[in-house]
Amino acid sequence: MAKTVRTFLSQFLGRIPTMRLGVGVVAALVLMSLTISITYAQGEVPTQEQNMAGAVLGIFLALVGLGMLTVVLIGFVLWATQTKIPFLPQGEPQGIARYFSFSTDHKVIGIQYFWTSFAFFILGGIMALLVRWELALPGLFFTTTQYNQFFTMHGTIMIFFFIIPMLTGAFGNYIMPLQIGTFDMAFPKLNTLSFWLLVPGGLLMLASYFVPGGTAQAGWTAYPPLSILASKQGPGQLLWGISLFIAGWSSIVGGMNFLVTIMNMRTKGMSYFRMPLFTWNIAVTAVLQVLGTASFAAGLVLQVMAMTFDFPFFDPVRGGSPLLWQHVFWFYSHPAVYIMILPAFGIISETIPVFSRKPLFGYRALVFATCGIGVLSFVVWAHHMFTSALLPQLRLPFMLTTMLIAIPSGVKIFNWLGTMAFGKLTLNTSMLFSLALVSMFVIGGISGVMMGSIPVDIHLHDTYFVVAHIHYVLFGGSAFAIFAGIYYWFPKMFGKMLDERMGIWHFWLSFIGFNLAFLPMHAVGALGMPRRYADYAPEFTELNFVITVGAFLLGFAQLILVANMAYAFAKGKQAVDNPWGARTLEWMTSSPPPHHNFEEPLTVEHDPYDYEWNPPYKPLPETAPAVGD
Repeated sequence: MAKTVRTFLSQFLGRIPTMRLGVGVVAALVLMSLTISITYAQGEVPTQEQNMAGAVLGIFLALVGLGMLTVVLIGFVLWATQTKIPFLPQGEPQGIARYFSFSTDHKVIGIQYFWTSFAFFILGGIMALLVRWELALPGLFFTTTQYNQFFTMHGTIMIFFFIIPMLTGAFGNYIMPLQIGTFDMAFPKLNTLSFWLLVPGGLLMLASYFVPGGTAQAGWTAYPPLSILASKQGPGQLLWGISLFIAGWSSIVGGMNFLVTIMNMRTKGMSYFRMPLFTWNIAVTAVLQVLGTASFAAGLVLQVMAMTFDFPFFDPVRGGSPLLWQHVFWFYSHPAVYIMILPAFGIISETIPVFSRKPLFGYRALVFATCGIGVLSFVVWAHHMFTSALLPQLRLPFMLTTMLIAIPSGVKIFNWLGTMAFGKLTLNTSMLFSLALVSMFVIGGISGVMMGSIPVDIHLHDTYFVVAHIHYVLFGGSAFAIFAGIYYWFPKMFGKMLDERMGIWHFWLSFIGFNLAFLPMHAVGALGMPRRYADYAPEFTELNFVITVGAFLLGFAQLILVANMAYAFAKGKQAVDNPWGARTLEWMTSSPPPHHNFEEPLTVEHDPYDYEWNPPYKPLPETAPAVGD
């Protein structure tokens, strides 16, 4: 029977060359039609006949959509498990065309993630500037609905379509296999699937701008009943849920692939305690992706069912509870904070030793701290719920675990400082962004510990103090680390050197604009200005104007990065194999690497940060001047 089904699918899929993309798009459109039809066939005040018509139409579309989606998923599984299906290409396209193909090369996939997430970074940044434009002065410039949509999409895009895919998808895919000395990911075609799940997820999110009622407007947390009510205004909120469900599966598939690759494909001599810290952080992040994202996906299914079929999961009148979503959401979303910051910590653990010309201080302590953060991240979620109807007996344990998780984070800070102590520092752009992360994350961490205290959190909850805290962690932390990673690994990924003068301008304008925008938010939040409001009291006018000026300065600085990359491709210097004199394996091959990464297998004989030894890998890299000499 299995052989018959496999043969049928092979022949069926083989007859339709465009099935790879076409069926996926059609299935997504059918599922969109399903959700929209069920909600809007009923009208604002549905009659019994309208209810019946909507239900029948919805069930029919559900069967069609699920059937088509099943065919697509089976086809992808057959493809990912190396089953030979006639329509699969025998060779990958070359040149720029390969970045628009279903490539299985982890480097191509990493670059696909890079440009996709960078495009979403620009879109999310525009949403942020629209929010700050509204808040520059008291009074309304946009409608309240438009303002709600701006901050909802800003948070959603920045978290789910920029920071996570850039750190894990782009840098994780490109750099991690090189760092462990392997030729590719364990499951190359599942790796392809992980990226091509992100694309329709992102397109659905953008499509919500063009539907009646506009895009989602319940905030990136989408608390019911607010999200359920928002779904009555238009299908945008529904598309938000479906989009993140698809993107969540991209994260789960990618996380499983990372774990299998790290556990089974390290080169000779690469023991666990010889792995670079970036790879260690990707490994712990992958565990969080696999375990945490499944919870979020389940919650999204409940939300979609509540919006479309009016299931009472979150309706207390009919036996449901809004707290159900909060528990499910934060059980994922607090580990998601570390999904966004652990790879950033890994980048900093790579750049600081290189540009300090010193071995990494306390390598094993950093490894254990990373693992400790991963474990503790699953037992702190309810500190986001201190002001909800949480049992009072549960508040104290979650306050204690919140305080406890600051310890491994502090270990990392002190180890980075110990690495730089008495080192020969090179303050290039990558190092400057790395130092900025250390300082900004300390500020964000301290404010986080403050809000971990129950009485302080009750006072500051849903004020701009919270906005300041999360941005010092996720922009001053994650985004600054992404910039450090771009300047550090751009030569390896693209074979071109970024201009240092433009990079220095990018850093200082970003650093000044960031602090100008978010440092005053601590003050307005402590004084009681609530977040997510389109208007505010006149006494906050001066500080909000300063915040808006800082936000636009920060936005302008990113144009310098765009110009720098464009200049690098047009007139930039060709990168040598190891421009920084680094010791990790990604620098032991050409820039960019060949298809299978290394001309011959490497043997690891020493740890990756031992700058007191001769270059520890065989074969030796091309000679390159030591940074700072």
